[in-house]
Amino acid sequence: MNQDFVVGLDAGGTRTRAVLAYARDGRPRGAGAAGPGNALTVPVPQLTDHLAEAVAEAVPEGLRGRVVAVAGGFAGASRTADDEPGRLNAHSALTSALRRLGIAAASVEVYSDIEAAFASAPGAPANGLALVAGTGAVAARITDRRCTATAGGDGWLLGDDGSGFWIGREAVRSALRMADGRGGSTVLAALVGRAFALPDDVLPGGGGPEGPAFTSRAQREAYRMRLLPAVMAQPPIRLAGLAPLVSEAARGADAVGSAILREAADQLTETVRALGCRPGERLVATGGLLGADGPLTVAVHRRLEELGLEVDRVTDGCGGAVALACLERELAPRVVR
Repeated sequence: MNQDFVVGLDAGGTRTRAVLAYARDGRPRGAGAAGPGNALTVPVPQLTDHLAEAVAEAVPEGLRGRVVAVAGGFAGASRTADDEPGRLNAHSALTSALRRLGIAAASVEVYSDIEAAFASAPGAPANGLALVAGTGAVAARITDRRCTATAGGDGWLLGDDGSGFWIGREAVRSALRMADGRGGSTVLAALVGRAFALPDDVLPGGGGPEGPAFTSRAQREAYRMRLLPAVMAQPPIRLAGLAPLVSEAARGADAVGSAILREAADQLTETVRALGCRPGERLVATGGLLGADGPLTVAVHRRLEELGLEVDRVTDGCGGAVALACLERELAPRVVR
């Protein structure tokens, strides 16, 4: 009747998840979800609302006084310095959200999303490597549960090689190269065109043995003239939503789509290699591209195992955030109620 509880949060680029768990053993008791939680891209007032919504759904009002520790893994946050902007934003929003809900936990700690994902592996490991490959992509070395070195993760404009965004951008680039005559035939030209609602008369046809083809230079120009403004009218991150089209093309034996996925797997492997990985080290992999049915799961895992790494796959950072909250609870002073 008087058990203590902890809350773990996984605040990512598309949604925020909260889990209420028993402090004694980390067993889940409740869960909630809300909007995006990136600590650098979501304004603090909106981030506060999303955190409050997720926690309120996870923690019944009657149990809020029993929460003794809260840990959140935030995209866009880092513990490299106390005044790191993402960390400050996340901590400000989280403490405000908890105050709004009447939760006065003795410990409230902000982690990066990759630290929480790493802690989600069985046994909540303290040391090793982590690879996140979803909309973005980053690898990190974790030491004593802190991120001590990273590779990649430089965002859609300058990096995130091998990510969902990178794959989607390559799909559009391949379509444009086919249209202007610099690239090979690929079904991606039609798939991308349909994704941006281009009219059927500008899309390449099925073609013969060599694959889809445009019927004339005029059609090629019309395709390009319509596709470019349609892409530019969307936020850049919209390109990440095209990654499934590349998987679809590759499943149909499209050479261009298959090459994009191979290059993405190579890029992610090189990102891990840049951290000086050693045979026998543990690596935790997470993100949509590396999930149970992810388009890069088999290829990346094979490459990582060839490096001698022991790979664990986790679905998200919620379990790790709960584990970290339980550890924080053990270190926090007891609150007498």
